[in-house]
Amino acid sequence: MGVQPPAVGSGSSSPHPSQLPGPTPSSSVGTLILPSPPFISAPGVANLRDVGGYEIPSTSGNTKKMVRKGVVFRSADPTKLTDEGVAVMQTLGIAHVYDFRSKLEFGKTPETEPKEWEGAQRHWVPVFAEVDLSPEAQAVKMRRFKDYTNGPEGFVRAYSTILAGAADPKNEYAPYRTIFQQIASSPSPLLVHCSAGKDRTGLFIAILLSLLRLPHAVIAHEYSLTDLGLAHRKSAIVDHVMLDPAFDGDRAAAERMVSSRKEVMLATLQYIDAEYGGAEKYVIEKLGVTKEEVERIREVMVVDVEEGEQTVDWEGNAEVVEGVYRQ
Repeated sequence: MGVQPPAVGSGSSSPHPSQLPGPTPSSSVGTLILPSPPFISAPGVANLRDVGGYEIPSTSGNTKKMVRKGVVFRSADPTKLTDEGVAVMQTLGIAHVYDFRSKLEFGKTPETEPKEWEGAQRHWVPVFAEVDLSPEAQAVKMRRFKDYTNGPEGFVRAYSTILAGAADPKNEYAPYRTIFQQIASSPSPLLVHCSAGKDRTGLFIAILLSLLRLPHAVIAHEYSLTDLGLAHRKSAIVDHVMLDPAFDGDRAAAERMVSSRKEVMLATLQYIDAEYGGAEKYVIEKLGVTKEEVERIREVMVVDVEEGEQTVDWEGNAEVVEGVYRQ
C-alpha cells in the first residue's frame, strides 16, 4: 500500500509563497545583510545558497575536511528569475534543476510556468504529485488539525510524511533517490527547490549533510537559514495564511508555522535516527541507493580544506538568525 499523502491545505487557488508580493531578493533584506557564504544573490529567486563550505569534524589525521562547494545549491521556486538571475545560475554552472513541487504549485498561468534556461535541464521530481506542500498549505492544514503551534512535534509529523512519500516504492519519480544518484554519478552543479525551499528541500539537504557526517547542530543551523532567506517574504506569507479562519487572528501561531527553527530540524534528525536507524540506513534501505553510491557521494562531496581557504562561519551566521528572531 502506498503512502497516503497529507490532505490538501486550504483547497483554494490562492497564490503560493513564490508568487506572493515582496521585493526582488538580493543579498540584503531591508537592513538585513544575508551572510555570504552561503547566500548568493540572483535577482528573481529567494533563499538561494550553496550547501557547501561547512567544515566536517575529522576522525583521523590533521587534514581538515569540508562539504564541497559549488556542487549542490538550494533555493525557493526560481520561476521569477530575471535575465540577470539566469546569468548568475549560468555562472554557477548549474546543469540540473530538481523541482519537488506538486502539479498544483505551478503552471496555472503563463506567469507560473517553470523557469528553464540554456545549459540547465529541469527535472520534475515531486514528493507528492497531486498534493500542495507549500508552507502556506502546510500551515493551514496543521492549524486545522491543531498541530505544531508551539513545539516541533507537529513539524516532525509533517516531515515524516514527506520522508515516507519520497521513499514510497509507488512514487515513480523517486525524488530523493534520483538526486542522490545524480550526485554519485557526477559532480556537475545542481539546484534543488520546492516552493519556498524550506520543507521538501530542507529535508533532502539535511539527509545529504547527514550522509557527509556533518554534526546535527550544523545541519539544523543550515536549515534555519531559510528564515533569513525568506525574511522579505514572511510578512506576506503570514498575511495570506491569516486569511484562513482556522487561525482566528492568532498571528503568532501563523508565524511559528511558516518558520524554520533549528529545533524543528534537530527533532526531525532524532526522528530519522529512531525510525530508520539514521540517514544512511534511510537512504540505502528506504530510498534504494546502494552502499557503493553512498560512498561515491562522499567521495564527490567531501574535500580537503586547502591552506588559507575559509569555511562557512556557521556560528557567526547563527547569531544573525537569532538576531532576526529577537526583532
